[in-house]
Formats: sequence, C-alpha cells, structure tokens
Amino acid sequence: MKNAAYFFIISLSIVFILVQGKSILIPFVFALLLWFIVRNIRDAFDKIPFINRYFPLWLKNLIPSVLLIAALTFTTELLLVNINTLAQSYSLYEGNVLVLIDKIDNFFHINVLEYFKANSSFFVFGNLLQRIIESLTGLVSNTFIIVIYALFIFLEETHFDTKLKTVIQDESQLAKLSRLLDKIDRSVSKYIGLKTLASFTTGVASYITLVLVGVDAPLFWAFLIFLLNYIPTIGSLIATLFPVVFCLLQFGDFFKATLVLTIVGSIQVIVGNILEPALAGNTLNISPLVAIFALSFWGAIWGITGMFLSVPITVIMVIIFSNFESTKSVAIMLSEKGKI
Repeated sequence: MKNAAYFFIISLSIVFILVQGKSILIPFVFALLLWFIVRNIRDAFDKIPFINRYFPLWLKNLIPSVLLIAALTFTTELLLVNINTLAQSYSLYEGNVLVLIDKIDNFFHINVLEYFKANSSFFVFGNLLQRIIESLTGLVSNTFIIVIYALFIFLEETHFDTKLKTVIQDESQLAKLSRLLDKIDRSVSKYIGLKTLASFTTGVASYITLVLVGVDAPLFWAFLIFLLNYIPTIGSLIATLFPVVFCLLQFGDFFKATLVLTIVGSIQVIVGNILEPALAGNTLNISPLVAIFALSFWGAIWGITGMFLSVPITVIMVIIFSNFESTKSVAIMLSEKGKI
C-alpha cells in the first residue's frame, strides 16, 4: 500500500512537471532529436575513410547540422509560398461550397447549413489544421533555443564517457548501462529511419497524385501527409482526409474528391500495412493498445508535438523497464506479445 502511494505521488509529480515545464522540455527534446540525427549522419560519414581520417569531430557535427537547418529553411519557404497560394485562392472556393451544399441538400433532403450549425462542435478539421500549423510555427520560432540546446549537448557529449566511467567504477554495471544505451540508440534509430522512409514515400506518391488531379498547393498537403504519418494510427487517417476535404472545397466535385480519397487512401494502406511492417519486423515491440494510450496521454499534455513523440518515448520506456527486475513486469505488459 505504501509503495502504491509512493508510485501515485511520483506519477502525479512527473505529469505536473511535464505539463508546467513543456515550454522548456519540448525544445530540449527536439534538441536531443537533432543531436541524435546529426550523430547518426556523423557515424555514416565516419565510414568514409577520407572523412574519418582528416575531418575533426566539430566539422563532422557542423556539416550535417548546417544541412539539416538549410533543408528546414528551404522547406519552410516552400510551405509559406503554398500557404499564401491557399490564402489568396480562398475567395474562389466560396462558390464551390454553395454548390456542394445544394448537391447534398438535394441528395439527402436535409438542410446542411442548419445541421452544421447544430453540430459544429463535431467538425474539428479546421481547428485541428490550425493547431498543426501553430505547432509548426512554434517549432520554427523555437529554432534558436533548440540550436543552443543542441550545441551544449554536443559539447557535453565530448566528456560524457569520461564522466560515466568516473561515476560508475564497477565494470559490469558500466557494461550493462552501455548495452542499455546502445539498445535505446538502435531501436529509436530504426524507428525514426523507418517512419521517415515510410512518410517520405507516402508524401511523394501523394504529391504526384494531387498534382495530377490539380489540387492547389500540393506541396503543402504532401508535407502535411509526410508530417502526420509520424503520428501512429490516427495520423494517416487525418492526413488522408485533409486533402480530400480541401479537394471538395476547391472543385465542388465529389468525383475528384473520391478519386483523391481512393488513391491517397490506397497509398496509405499499402505503405502502412505492407511496406512498413515488412521493414519493421518486431523492432518496436509495443502493444497496439499501449501505443494508442501513449498517443492520447502525450497528446493531452504536449498537444500535437506530444503525439509525434509518443512512440519513441514509449520505446525508450519499454527498453529501460526491461533491464531492471523491479520494472520488468511493466515492460512485459507494455510489450506486444509479452516478450522483451
């Protein structure tokens, strides 16, 4: 009973810190992610003999960092152009909305405007899109602090192993901790690499589809699809519905919207249910129920950003819990098939 009370108090304290400190913690988590990606690119550079021999560590950190920031800046500029295109074309879509309403009224024999007014709380696509754009804007506005955090993480990395060996002098414990960190590194690396490949494939294929159909600002919708695919389960569904709803508004035509829904939805199914499982195997080892709960929990405390980070955080928790006898049972319950 006493242990349960301690666990409850500690859990509440952690949630309180996560909620109240999110303005500090979220940029720090993204700085860790930036460091993690740069370090993996640096490891790939080290496999090239010339770079490994003649390039100092700071330069091997600087090159991928500059490339990532340049890619982010370029993507942001393209997205702003596409968003401006949407904003300028908004007045052209108003007539299509009225056409759509007339078609629905005639087909279903209902007053759509009155129905929307009575049930407006259920139609949250606009609000959700606004929250996603606000999250992206917040991330861009925090770029400076993220870079500063990442810089100090790179500086800390230089002496981290020395500090670790000084603190943990027992070689068996040090080896155990090293294996734990290596396991986290490999699992999270594979997850990020896999999701990036799957999301990029889905985004490119969807972009081609939207261009062929003639949907305005296809790059924006393709990028949104790429981004939302990092959110497990519901991300791909929302990513498919956004361009479909916009296609309805742009053309006032159910045929083109159905075409986008069919093709983009098929791309999501093929990549998500065939390609991704074939590449992933059993690497993540997370129960689907746990993944949904983690998505809801982190989404509740950190919003859209928390949804993106829910699976990597859960993977790390399962790995850490599995390495301690006192928490191994928790890891088993969180795992997919009870094997850790």
